Amino acid sequence: MVGALFTLQLAAVSLVLGSVFGALGCWLQLCKNRLLRGIGYLYAAVIRGIPDLLVVFAVYFGGALALGSITGAYVEVNAFAAGVFALSLSFGAYAAEIARGALLAVPQSQREAATTLGLSRPQALWTVVAPQAARTALAPFGNQAIVLVKQTSIVSIVGCDELMRKAAEASGATRQPFTMYLAAACIYLVLTGIAALLLERAERRSCRHLAG
Repeated sequence: MVGALFTLQLAAVSLVLGSVFGALGCWLQLCKNRLLRGIGYLYAAVIRGIPDLLVVFAVYFGGALALGSITGAYVEVNAFAAGVFALSLSFGAYAAEIARGALLAVPQSQREAATTLGLSRPQALWTVVAPQAARTALAPFGNQAIVLVKQTSIVSIVGCDELMRKAAEASGATRQPFTMYLAAACIYLVLTGIAALLLERAERRSCRHLAG
């Protein structure tokens, strides 16, 4: 149970921070400055192009190396902090693409109509474009959040005491690996099932609002 709670905490913090990275990445990709736009596309391409496990290793061991070079002594990186940052980087890269696609999917005529009505560009963005983009991005963003719950298992490799690591410890203590990992699989199914139900409910509410 401790491992499941830790997994939820890890996923929740990573979701919040990853959403911030996603928003920043989306803004960079849509920025008019070519350098900033290139940084945004590079971030998404690199993180999406390498395995998430390598991202975890890069953050954990790279962070220790960077801190060591600054302090002049070996510094052990906190496993939870490294796990959150790595998962947030991965989630943010996909979230940036989702947000960018949703914003570009809003017809240009909507922006022009808002401008015709006297709205400034920021006002048009927040009152006309953003609500439509949010409805478009809801399903893929929610699906990516469900994937994030499962991705928390990879940070067990750096010593994070989440569900998968607890299952490994229990299997070693009881010498019943099949039973312990099967129990972990059932817990993951429950967590992702709850997340899927919440997503479905959010989509229904969004459709009712749109219909109204």
